[in-house]
Amino acid sequence: IIQSMTPRERQYPGIIKASRKRRIARGSGRTVAEVNQLLRQYEMSKKMMKKLGKSGRNAGFPGLFQ
Repeated sequence: IIQSMTPRERQYPGIIKASRKRRIARGSGRTVAEVNQLLRQYEMSKKMMKKLGKSGRNAGFPGLFQ
């Protein structure tokens, strides 16, 4: 899926709307639902990393680094 994105889409996933999702799905041989799932997972990971970085090493995940 990622290989079917343009460099700009990879850098700024927020610009990926319905028509781009359809093109990416066709180009990757996947469904639009799978493209949506990948984008959701990316957003969740991004939020997690932001929370982890903002709060310090251990604030968001107690016991993780012990």
